[in-house]
Amino acid sequence: MKVLISGASIAGPALARWLGRNGFDVTVVEKATAPRPGGQAVDFKGRTHRRVLERMGVLEDVLAHQTAKTDWRFVDENDRVRATVPGEFIGGDLEILRGDLAGILHEHSRADAEYVFDDEIVDLAESDSGVDVAFARRKGERFDLVIGADGVHSVVRRLAFGAEELFMQARDRYYAVAGGEMPLDGLERELPGGRAIAYGYNEPGRLALLGGQKAPSLFVFHAAAPDYDRRDVASQRAFLESAFAGAGWRVPEAIAAGRDADDFYLDALARTTMTSFTHGRVALVGDAGFANTLGGFGTGLALIGAYVLAGELIAARGDWAAALAAYDRRMRKPTRIARSGDAGSFLAPPSRWRIRARDWSFANPVMYRSMLWLTNAFATDDSVPDYRMD
Repeated sequence: MKVLISGASIAGPALARWLGRNGFDVTVVEKATAPRPGGQAVDFKGRTHRRVLERMGVLEDVLAHQTAKTDWRFVDENDRVRATVPGEFIGGDLEILRGDLAGILHEHSRADAEYVFDDEIVDLAESDSGVDVAFARRKGERFDLVIGADGVHSVVRRLAFGAEELFMQARDRYYAVAGGEMPLDGLERELPGGRAIAYGYNEPGRLALLGGQKAPSLFVFHAAAPDYDRRDVASQRAFLESAFAGAGWRVPEAIAAGRDADDFYLDALARTTMTSFTHGRVALVGDAGFANTLGGFGTGLALIGAYVLAGELIAARGDWAAALAAYDRRMRKPTRIARSGDAGSFLAPPSRWRIRARDWSFANPVMYRSMLWLTNAFATDDSVPDYRMD
């Protein structure tokens, strides 16, 4: 079976590894010119995530590249610590930079698939015999299946399912996230034992998270509307600076330090509402189908989705329709966490009393243990089958 995967970040290479190693003819197309380095840290929690990493044969490599646990210290404008979020809550059982994970998955899958960088899908036309795909640069080609693993702003989802706004959570409050290398001097970075520290500063509707050892600085903020061009970095930087105008502590210094950062990014906090991830010969995996930006489960869900989709396709022995229907059924339960929660109001609470309540929840041992148990329970899903595949 001839399969095209759009996207070479996390879900795409994971799926390429499973399918290519089990007899499928796999092509991965990616609009970037190479696997993307850097990025924020991502994490895995619980036995389900670990089992998938072990089955893929990548666990040892991931362990070798894991970051130190990073505690978040929330401070006021006078550097007084108001609350500490332990690294075990932020980073799960195992944390790694997104770029490092993408590189590992690419390395483990490049012998099993043809990778085409610096290109992208521009049109899909499905028929009884396959999907005719038009590309921006290479010649068009027919595939049996097309998989969208191309992130929150998935081109495959738009072409096969419909406009993006049909599948994104409508919110009364618009939140955005921005980040990049914004170095600051004078911040303690490491504790005894190798634990790292990042510093969070909140004002109503905005958070600056600065300092961490292993990841760029992070900004989360509420805005009346997305007043920027998603393809123009200069307008994104201006939007960030406007949102944090008048902010206290060391926020102006950090934003100024990052004006020339090569890895700067800005986007909306996104949450998909989809409960079905297939349409005809097209399927979605990872953030293309089940995104919840900064919700803490996206990377684990991406690997589980790739594992389940591959497992069902292999088990179906060519009956792709039955496989995609089974994939939909299997993923409805694990992806429910992507359709709930609100990272924006948790990280950047809209009022001072909400900030204090959030901080208190981490200072209270009972509340903290309850939240930690809940996140681990969501991540561990024993309903994920043990598929027979290499």
